[in-house]
Amino acid sequence: MVPMPPPELPVESTPLPYEARLDARPRAQIDLVVIHCTELPDLATAREYGERVLYADSGQGNSGHFYIDRDGAVHMWVAPERVANHTRGYNPRSIGIELVNTGRYPRWLDANHQAMDEPYTEAQIVALIALLKVLSDDYPALQFIAGHEDLDTTTVAAEDDPAQTVRRKRDPGPLFPWDRVLRQVRLKRLEP
Repeated sequence: MVPMPPPELPVESTPLPYEARLDARPRAQIDLVVIHCTELPDLATAREYGERVLYADSGQGNSGHFYIDRDGAVHMWVAPERVANHTRGYNPRSIGIELVNTGRYPRWLDANHQAMDEPYTEAQIVALIALLKVLSDDYPALQFIAGHEDLDTTTVAAEDDPAQTVRRKRDPGPLFPWDRVLRQVRLKRLEP
């Protein structure tokens, strides 16, 4: 039996240090959720990566809006009314949700290390579905969902063998339960 989500979804808000520098946007602009996996070992490491300032001119870094840990705990690091840097070309219209998962860590771009074999936990998927329902209620323009791998199909030279190419982004990957999630939310999968 699939556990039901809690009646209220607790969300821990711990804004990133540069959140106020991210562009503000109207709620009506948000029509897409992008599902990611952190491709890092744990939430603490993801936070460390999220706090890194990568764009000196703006003082910003890369992060999603929400992070869901393996135990189902939901963390908001960027308010949805701010544009987070999580998916090239789609940031102004989307909310990024990161699921803690090792993905291809630590050799993301090695040709001989492209398997993404850590399953998502039941607690993560239950929390994700609950969060998607809350977001759908709170953001009336929200109608689409996509995986990072759907939207960023760029290939790059493999770091361990430059003669081969690999996908730059593969998340959330082959173990993400798309059918289950789509059956339980009103969002439609975006086909770019």
